[in-house]
Amino acid sequence: MTPKTAHKAVYYFIRGILFDMQTATDIEKKLKKLGSAKKAKACAWYFKTGKGQYGYGDVFVGVTVPEQRKVAKEYKVLQLKEIEKLLKNKIHECRFTALLILVEQYKNADEKTKERLTKFYLAHTKYINNWDLVDQSAPYILGDYLLKRDRKILYKLAKSKNLWERRIAIVATFAFIKNGEAEDTLALAEILLADDHDLIHKAVGWMLREVGKRCSISKLSNFINKHKAQMPRTTLRYAIEHFSPEDRRIFLAR
Repeated sequence: MTPKTAHKAVYYFIRGILFDMQTATDIEKKLKKLGSAKKAKACAWYFKTGKGQYGYGDVFVGVTVPEQRKVAKEYKVLQLKEIEKLLKNKIHECRFTALLILVEQYKNADEKTKERLTKFYLAHTKYINNWDLVDQSAPYILGDYLLKRDRKILYKLAKSKNLWERRIAIVATFAFIKNGEAEDTLALAEILLADDHDLIHKAVGWMLREVGKRCSISKLSNFINKHKAQMPRTTLRYAIEHFSPEDRRIFLAR
């Protein structure tokens, strides 16, 4: 055995030990220890957890995103069954950290593993149930996976009764936009223009803005001119953020 081969064998041996030792319970305990009652209260307000609001029933322990990213890096070889436990946890930060880990694993995976992680992601959309959870994961797992594949799953999600699946559908296309592709974003945006939820209005406007910024300003202008009569005001405002003040006035004075 060469020194290089021996080094590699030791690496995988140690990685395997860590893989078996890390648990969802460990992460939950660590997040609770890092938590702050004051931050938890602020998060509960910010993510609309009151009765009748979109985040009703969500539980926060008050951990910042940078702290969660640090925890995710520490547990980046967590087994999928343990990630599933985290995703099913009632604590928001547990679910967020689970998705951070999943994104990290996907980023470093081979094609076969990426397929497995994407299927896992789609099988657990029930637990990806707030806008930050969607935005942190959809483009980096589902969107990336579909770059060179059939995208009909996004059209199915866009027509879902589940608010978060509809947001996953449009936000996942951010991966396409960054690749210079606007067609699916515009097609899905057209489907979602009639959506009655503000979080979809914002997500569609955000993706339209990125189409104009990264792909084609003319395609965005044509889309707005075609649909401005039925476009929600919030969507329009987001979409034209990078237009000149005069153009924004013209569009808003429709």
